[in-house]
Amino acid sequence: MPQSIHPIRLKPGQDLKLEIDKYVKSNNIEAGYIITCVGSLTNYNLRFANQPEGSKDSGHFEIVSLTGTVSINGSHLHMSISDSTGKTFGGHLLDSNLIYTTAEIVIGESKEHLFTREKDGTTPWEELQIKKKEN
Repeated sequence: MPQSIHPIRLKPGQDLKLEIDKYVKSNNIEAGYIITCVGSLTNYNLRFANQPEGSKDSGHFEIVSLTGTVSINGSHLHMSISDSTGKTFGGHLLDSNLIYTTAEIVIGESKEHLFTREKDGTTPWEELQIKKKEN
């Protein structure tokens, strides 16, 4: 399967989600996925399961997991973080997750697929639609 690998590093103060979105757009990634991410945050903003709004806090947090799909047509990312006591929690990644020291991210990209987000009747939300590209 033809694919590309995109390693990126974010620096202190950058917004995790906004920078990933910016990178995806500038590199025209149509079917991407997070391979790995490690780093730290000073601020988090996550929407926890079945909650209508995001939850925010500031301090020092380790990024222990980032997963999801990315595309110029819309992305869906979840992140887990841990605090200074090791308490770990996670949810849907929103804007305003600010990098403390670094975020080392590797994005994989399928050149054979196209990801879109559309309402398909299975849920009230725009869900991932996977299409095979024609050569």
